[in-house]
Amino acid sequence: MRRISRRAALGYGAVTTAAALTACGAQPEAGPAPTTTTASTPPPTTTTTPPPTTTTTHAGGPAVEVVRGSGARPEVALTFHGAGSLDITRRVLALLDQHHAKVTVFAVGSWVRDVPDAIRAVRDHGHELGNHTWSHPDLERFAPGPMLGEIERCRDALSTVAGTPGNYFRQSQGQHATQRELEAAGKAGYARVLSYDVDSLDWTDPGAAAIRRATAAAKAGSVVSMHLGHEGTIAALPGILADFATRGLTPVTTTELLR
Repeated sequence: MRRISRRAALGYGAVTTAAALTACGAQPEAGPAPTTTTASTPPPTTTTTPPPTTTTTHAGGPAVEVVRGSGARPEVALTFHGAGSLDITRRVLALLDQHHAKVTVFAVGSWVRDVPDAIRAVRDHGHELGNHTWSHPDLERFAPGPMLGEIERCRDALSTVAGTPGNYFRQSQGQHATQRELEAAGKAGYARVLSYDVDSLDWTDPGAAAIRRATAAAKAGSVVSMHLGHEGTIAALPGILADFATRGLTPVTTTELLR
């Protein structure tokens, strides 16, 4: 099954209504014709050294979907769908610093445009960035050209603001990538698309205890999906990180997990 139940919105905290609609609406800014083709508080002022900026040299063939790591080491990848207020981003980063955890943030392109300081903060705290489309639409409904445009526009915004296109792409509004999305990601220069095997369900705002229970399913090698922009995520995060530490699991960037 291709899709999991998901809201169109990521949750934008203090971001303006106009920005929220731009970043998380089910349709992009320029509405492409659907295709009928289907397919199978604040942080410290000091900064840490960010991970190496890498630009993919992918030749343009379909990207490869990665769902989890091998599990050979006691590590997990916490991945955040990136949108929300600068304040919430800073609070999440402060918690990650306190627990010496590294994560990958998949940024929505319009968030990169509207809250560039959040993107730079993620980078400067030593975390990894990825591409999560320009406007977070139901990407599989798009014709090939507009689908590629969603990925390339976010890629270019990340390159401008953070100096990197991101090491991975993640499809919007779907746990797993379709073949068409893999093809579009490859054309945009991404060799790998990162899906996930554990959904924290924080985007449903179920409360901190429920988010913590959902992430308890993570095992060595797991890729966990979480979201910036939600107060419940902030409330749950200390307990999640403590649970991982008790189980001997270290949160690392995706690149570290897959090395």
